[in-house]
Amino acid sequence: METVEETLKCPVCQDFFTEPVTLQCRHDFCLTCIQTVWETDESSDGPFFCPECQVFLPSDLTLEINTDLQTKIKDFLTKKTPPPTTTTTTSAIHCDHCIEAPSVAIRTCLTCDASLCQAHAQLHQQRSALREHTVVEVISDPLALKCREHRDELKLFCMEERLPVCCLCVLVGTHKHHKALQLHEASADFKSMLETTLNQLLKRRTEAEHAIKDLESLYTQTVKSAADFRERISDKYSRIRVVLDGDERLMMQIIDAEEACTTEWLEEQRGIMEAQIKEIDKFRAASKSLIQETNDLRFLQQITSQKLCDPLEFAPIKAVDRDLCDPEKLRTVERLVDDLTLALSQHFPRTWSYLSSPALDFKTAHPKLEISQDKKQVHWRRQPVGEGLNPRPYDSQYSVLAEECFTNGQHYWEVVVQDKPFWMIGVTTGSLDKTDGPRAKSSSSLGINNTSWCVYHGDGQYLACHDTQEKQLNVTKRVRKLGILANLQKGELLFYDGDAMTLLHSFCVQCTEPIYPMFNPCIDMNGANTQPLTLFWIKEPWDWHANGD
Repeated sequence: METVEETLKCPVCQDFFTEPVTLQCRHDFCLTCIQTVWETDESSDGPFFCPECQVFLPSDLTLEINTDLQTKIKDFLTKKTPPPTTTTTTSAIHCDHCIEAPSVAIRTCLTCDASLCQAHAQLHQQRSALREHTVVEVISDPLALKCREHRDELKLFCMEERLPVCCLCVLVGTHKHHKALQLHEASADFKSMLETTLNQLLKRRTEAEHAIKDLESLYTQTVKSAADFRERISDKYSRIRVVLDGDERLMMQIIDAEEACTTEWLEEQRGIMEAQIKEIDKFRAASKSLIQETNDLRFLQQITSQKLCDPLEFAPIKAVDRDLCDPEKLRTVERLVDDLTLALSQHFPRTWSYLSSPALDFKTAHPKLEISQDKKQVHWRRQPVGEGLNPRPYDSQYSVLAEECFTNGQHYWEVVVQDKPFWMIGVTTGSLDKTDGPRAKSSSSLGINNTSWCVYHGDGQYLACHDTQEKQLNVTKRVRKLGILANLQKGELLFYDGDAMTLLHSFCVQCTEPIYPMFNPCIDMNGANTQPLTLFWIKEPWDWHANGD
């Protein structure tokens, strides 16, 4: 049979009900829990069902708070929570043994359940019959330091349920056969554990500080590299200024955009590390405060209420990957300028001349994807995957399309992937009916039918996918930016390493329908794939068709 406590807990979150609602099948749930299960809010249409009995509910269902159940939970928690043991009171505590003009109490005898002034406290020490009594600092409610079931002193600590208990609880009570330690032993064990945790936190803080130093060094290096490359390239362009003013402008903008992209990423990583340091400092301060507590019982009660009885497990501080800030694109720019001096006419127009930055279409995004307000980033919503769903990290349905489609000409765009372990990027075709609803465009399965082409990355491996066919690509260096060139005149779809401008794979695309850039950030697996896909863009894209003459 269920205990009273179990009947007051939500079957979804396994915690006490918060804003409980009762369905027509008489099953109770937290309001937010049932809305999460239905992936909707109370204003949406059904169908709805009960997670407990699987009964379908009417579409016009109205969720109302069960005030009676809410009151029961409040009463139960009030009875369950022990009164505070603090010695600070608004009025002085007086001696229970003084008959006339009671003196202020300075001690409390737990054996007598009485507060003692200085004279009666001395009497307790002098009389042999009273010497074995337990005398503590004065407290307004002595029963707070006693077992509420047996009215005996809390001299032991149950290691299984993490509660102070009396001797009778361990011998004949609900804690029989449980492992129990004396208060000072349990306090010493937990303090030792906290000291170990403090050492671990200090080590993590040191690692985070080193990571920030590395980020600062990379930041300076990135700015310096950009400045050095900008100066050298500008000097080379001065020799061919007459015919290359427009090309130089394009290269300068690429460098500016590269610098902004890398420094923004470095600042974001620094913010993450600083946030971890603040969290570590906060926990260290709380742990130090607990260790300085001299009253074992209060210490154990506080460490139990703060759930610090078990050693914390910390994920290691992620080392800064300097390769992510390698100025490969800047070296590529300089190499292209050198090549241009030898064979000028062979290099026009550059692929970057067709660089555009398509905006992401909110209406086509899968519900579990989040699009930034500027429509340049997409990532997984960082919410747990529903039980029983178990999607693969490369599940092609979790996609979003660009607002712009292409029917002719040449078009090039780049997507920043940095160190993201899973992603899928490509294009899809097809005429779209705006009346089909917000999921119409995202219903395509990227790369596994004959109307879509993509490159998939998973844990260091790169695959070219089209029409259920997969081809593993020979990529020796990690791609930080993926470039896609759609040459619709020639029927080509080319995928590049956007930094080195080396060709990864080419598709032959023969289609009469518009093509849409498509992006799949893949689901988040245990917090390892939360990074966004970001469209790389420059402020003033070079229009080769307008300036090519």
